[in-house]
Amino acid sequence: MTATTSAMLRTYPAEINLDRDRLARTIDALAACAQACTACADACLGEDNVGMLAKCIRTDLDCADICAATARVISRHTGYDANITRSLLEACVTACRSCGDECERHAGTHEHCRICAEACRACEQACRDLLATIG
Repeated sequence: MTATTSAMLRTYPAEINLDRDRLARTIDALAACAQACTACADACLGEDNVGMLAKCIRTDLDCADICAATARVISRHTGYDANITRSLLEACVTACRSCGDECERHAGTHEHCRICAEACRACEQACRDLLATIG
């Protein structure tokens, strides 16, 4: 986990109803996945067979947007709403699973897809782990 994420969560002055270390790991996984998906979509656009990668690009961009939005929302705790957090994490699990599956289809040909699939799988698991702690 990045020192910044963990440090910022430690400075929050009130109670956080989630394990701060697990929350920090999830935020970092979301940020890493959003970055990997954005970079993968861009790399796909640079490939010669870009037309065959249209679904991968779309899935990458959807996953990146969902992960980035979720990271921002779960970084805020004033007026925390567990239902919103739960819904966003569930959306991330779905997006990461879909993107990971699509990128794995191209992983043998495109290294960027392999790396992206790994980031998606790690993020999916981090979101599942945090979901398991939300009451």
